[in-house]
Amino acid sequence: MGVFQTKKFRGSAGENVFAAKYRVLMQKHPFLLFGLPFLATMVAGSFFLTPATALRYERHDRKVRTMSKEEELGLGQERRRVDMKEEYYRLAAKDLDNWEQKRVKRLPGEHDGIL
Repeated sequence: MGVFQTKKFRGSAGENVFAAKYRVLMQKHPFLLFGLPFLATMVAGSFFLTPATALRYERHDRKVRTMSKEEELGLGQERRRVDMKEEYYRLAAKDLDNWEQKRVKRLPGEHDGIL
């Protein structure tokens, strides 16, 4: 009984095709023809995508920070200044010992918490 060859049959018509030549060279130098272009693509993509990502975050920052100078100046005027002594005496003036606990009215169908 005959033994089959381990080599694959490739017809003579496909020998001059670029893919056939590339396949043969790929078996001899796999990193040079596959690994190196892959790594180069990853590194180049990183450099090309960095400005696009920065642009995205800059647009987001601009959208979040859009506030006119008049609005910025108006924010501080409405607030009351805080003085620790004044806050102490305001709290002391209230009668903290005399208070009554009241239940909050529940919405219809909401559990009221009573067992």
